[in-house]
Amino acid sequence: MREIIFDTETTGFDPKNGDRMVEIGCIEMVNRVLTGRTYHAYFNPERSMPAEAEAVHGLSDAFLADKPLFSDSAQDFLDFIEDSPMVAHNAGFDFNFINAELALCSLPEVSRDRMVDTVALAKVRHPGAKLSLDALCTRYGIDRSHRTKHGALLDAELLAQVYVELRGGRQIGLELGAQTTEIVTEIKVLARKDRIYRQPRPHAATEEERAAHAEFLKSVDTPLWGA
Repeated sequence: MREIIFDTETTGFDPKNGDRMVEIGCIEMVNRVLTGRTYHAYFNPERSMPAEAEAVHGLSDAFLADKPLFSDSAQDFLDFIEDSPMVAHNAGFDFNFINAELALCSLPEVSRDRMVDTVALAKVRHPGAKLSLDALCTRYGIDRSHRTKHGALLDAELLAQVYVELRGGRQIGLELGAQTTEIVTEIKVLARKDRIYRQPRPHAATEEERAAHAEFLKSVDTPLWGA
């Protein structure tokens, strides 16, 4: 199954208040295994960056000034995600921004039926525990020492590892099952090929054996099998 693990960085908390998406990072995963395919882009938000937001992700007005608009890259983004499920931490937040940007481009929104929220998964798996991405990385022993600020692609990479753990860990896939089938088949073929044919051995008692058995029964009081 193909899934997209993703994260966004923004100018604030709510696109309805004029906040915009400035970065998105997407990672392709098939059968809970990373394929190495990614989509990563920065966008010029056409507005100033609040100091509070810049302190979180480090993306300044100067850095974003020469970046493309989301509308210039929207189709590339849609081509990458295709119709796959979209996995994010507090996914409703990210979906709000993606769909707001798509609406500004007069493009259809990404259906929330595709949304997989790792916060919701973590609540079920670890009720009452801290559910931040940092807390879950600590719980599962995932190294985040290289993460000094939030970054969409970096956070998506960490989330991919957390997501696998939340789903029960990396499972043995169909590939291993196919290999096992090939091995078993090979063993069976070899067994049939190397088998030496032997004539069936006679199992019926000889006349001497029957006579000896009859003699033995004479020493047994009322034997059941002599009736």
